[in-house]
Formats: sequence, structure tokens, C-alpha cells
Amino acid sequence: MEAASPAGPDAPQPASQGAEGASWSLLRRLKGKLFTWNILKTIALGQMLSLCICGTAITSQYLAEKYKVNTPMLQSFINYCLLFLVYTMMLAFQSGSDNLLIILKRKWWKYILLGVADVEANYLVVRAYQYTTLTSVQLLDCFGIPVLMALSWFILHARYRVIHFIAVSVCLLGVGTMVGADVLAGRQEDSGSDVLLGDVFVLLGSSLYAISNVCEEYVVKKLSRQEFLGMVGLFGTIISGIQLLIVEYNDIASIHWDWKIALLFVAFALCMFCLYSFMPLVIKATSATSVNLGILTADLYSLFFGLFLFGYKFSGLYILSFTVIMLGFVLYCSTPTRTAEPPESTVPAVTTIGIDNLGLKLEENFQETHSVAL
Repeated sequence: MEAASPAGPDAPQPASQGAEGASWSLLRRLKGKLFTWNILKTIALGQMLSLCICGTAITSQYLAEKYKVNTPMLQSFINYCLLFLVYTMMLAFQSGSDNLLIILKRKWWKYILLGVADVEANYLVVRAYQYTTLTSVQLLDCFGIPVLMALSWFILHARYRVIHFIAVSVCLLGVGTMVGADVLAGRQEDSGSDVLLGDVFVLLGSSLYAISNVCEEYVVKKLSRQEFLGMVGLFGTIISGIQLLIVEYNDIASIHWDWKIALLFVAFALCMFCLYSFMPLVIKATSATSVNLGILTADLYSLFFGLFLFGYKFSGLYILSFTVIMLGFVLYCSTPTRTAEPPESTVPAVTTIGIDNLGLKLEENFQETHSVAL
């Protein structure tokens, strides 16, 4: 009788070992897709923007609660002046088609509209806090995300996948959790003087933010970051300065200035300047939609600081909300969106690979090349 030969490498494995191997393989694939260097860098940049927004919220709250100063247009005007002094002056000394005068001669009316959208978006959302509740502002402010996605679809020709809609839904679920935590913590005592007017302000402001962000993505990807910031600084300074004299003249005249109030204004302006300066860099690397999903955590950072600065009550739902928002953000960044430029378009292509997130696509191409080589 012939002896049985030992099992070779091609012999069938037990079912339990095969299932376990498949599970480990799936986990490795998910880890490689969700925790790449580019996604981690995008998360870090997004949270840096959130901290800048948190800084503006804290300084504004200090001015309003401790010193009774409510001048959102003045605060924005200082930021636009900084943008003008830095980026508009850079354009003034550029040569060729990037020169300030050449840009104004060709596209002045477009940048006026962009300046109006940006200035009024900032003003309307801040003013809404005087009329409606914090819950309404936090929930209705998310209206800008679907508006932004719709505008990106038609203007930037972005094409989303199922995973992107799932990721946005997860982020919005996290916002709902945060609002629930606010209600349980008792942060909704003030119902506002005119809730309907405040809600309309939030919806208009978030829609104008979406328009401004889509224009920002278009300009920084197809033209330059300096052109966007320089034009926003120029027309933002003019528009906010005129509006400042109309709506906040009496409020400014009643301020009792001292070094603490001046320091808070400076801190607010620096946070806003950093936000405006770095956001185009993040948008160019990813997209306006992913940036807006990432900065949903800004309210949570403000709440965490408020535990120590303003005596807020802590709730475990804040941690859950932060985790859910970050999970949705990672899911969104894990798969790049496609762009579908129409054949008849005369607009120069952003890149030759037709996607929003260049870093993710380069990494994906590298992995494909490596696998083919093997």
C-alpha cells in the first residue's frame, strides 16, 4: 500500500482558516485605504482650519459677553484689510496677466459678486445668533453642504460616488448628535427675538458660503491662490467698509476701548487671516466639500474650550459627535471624486487625471503600478 504524500502548498485549506485569512485581508485593505499619509494630512489640515474658526468664535463670544461688543462687520473689515495689505499688494507688483490691473480689467464684475457673497455670508450667519437659537444655527448651517455639492456638480463638474453621500450623511448625523448634547446640557435658554428671521439669515448665509467656496475652488485650481485672496481682500475691504458705516456706526462709537478689547480684535483678525490664507491650500489639495465637512468639528472645539472659559456643562455625546464627524470625513476623503469636463468646454483642465484629490489619485496610481510590476 502506497504511503500518503504530505499536503502541498496548493492543497485546500480548512474553511475556518480561509475565512480568517479573508477577514485579515479585508482589514488590511481598509487600513491601507482609510489611513494613508494623504488622508491623515488632509485630516490634520482640516482640523487646523477648525481651530482657526474656533479662535474666531471664542474671541467673538468674549467681546459679546464680557465687553458687550457686537460688531461682526468691523471684525470682518479688519480681516479684509489684512488680506488687502498682503495679497492685493502682491498682485499689484505682479507682471503680465497676473497683474492687478489686468485682472480688474477682465474680471472686475465677477470678483465684485464674489466679494458680496463672502462679506454677506459672514455677516448673516453672525447676525442670526441675535434672532434665533444656537440649535437652529448649528442645524441650518449644514444646509450649505448639499448646496455646495450641487454647485460643484454643475459648475465644477464634480461626480460623486455612493460612498460620498454616505460620508456626508454620517457627518450630518454627528452634527445632530452635537445639537442633542447642547439641548441636554441646557445651552438653549435664549429662544431669540425673531426665530423665523434668524433661520432665514442662516439659510441665506450658508448658501452664500457655498457660492463663495465653489468660486474659491474654481479660482485656486484653475488660476491662483494669490488672485483669489487678493481680489477678496480688495472688494471685501470696500464692501465691508461701506456696510460698516451703514449698520455698525453707532455700535462702534459706543465701544469703550482698552488694551483687552483691542487684543481680542487682533486675535480675531489673526485667526480669520490664517483661515483665509490656509483654506485655499486645503481646497486645492482636496475639494471645497471635503473642507466643509472637516470644519464641522469647529463647534465642538469651541464647546471644549467653553468648558473651561465659559463654564459649559460637559456631555459624553460631544465625544461621540466628534468621533462620528471624523469618521464621515475620513470616509469622504478615502475615495476621490471624479470630474467630468464637457467636451465642448473651453475651460482649461485642472489636471489631466480628472479628479479633485490629486494626492489620493497619485497614491492610487503608485499602488497600481507596483502591483503590475509584481
